[in-house]
Amino acid sequence: MGRKPTITREKLLELAEGIVRTDGVKALTVDALAQAANISKGGVQYAFASKDELVRALVDRWTSQFDAMLEDNPDQTILGVIRHYIAVTRSSQDAMNAKLTGLMLAYIQDPDNLKETRAWYQGMFNRFAGDNPDAQAVRVAFLAVEGLFQLRIAGIDEDGAWFSFLDDIEAVLARLVDQAPT
Repeated sequence: MGRKPTITREKLLELAEGIVRTDGVKALTVDALAQAANISKGGVQYAFASKDELVRALVDRWTSQFDAMLEDNPDQTILGVIRHYIAVTRSSQDAMNAKLTGLMLAYIQDPDNLKETRAWYQGMFNRFAGDNPDAQAVRVAFLAVEGLFQLRIAGIDEDGAWFSFLDDIEAVLARLVDQAPT
């Protein structure tokens, strides 16, 4: 009978997030995580064979949490989906700050991970399909929110501008939808 693990994979992911949040992406190493968890490096490698596997697990965790938040939306119209997407993006930013999103850059450098990321975005674009003005406005709003997400990696939110930019996107979306020919 084997020894019971002293720390769970989920707890390691929480600690890994804390390292990135506090000290940045470069500080996340197997050694640093082992030290934070007060276990051996081998204990971390038992849960995650490599740093790449650890990063993938973090990204998978965040994506699953974000997708679950997106599904909790009673209004599945194209406008309802984008408005909910903006609201979820706004509310999830405390949990996923710019330092954590920096992991995405490392993650998508792997061709398999890039393929998975492209598939996720294609799924979103499929939800926003259509040739009508509302669908066009929704796609532009989605691209604007995603552009802000990428700009956060570069530190755009250091002065708190993030939320006002999301407000701008929502205001322009409302104007476009209200002015669209019916």
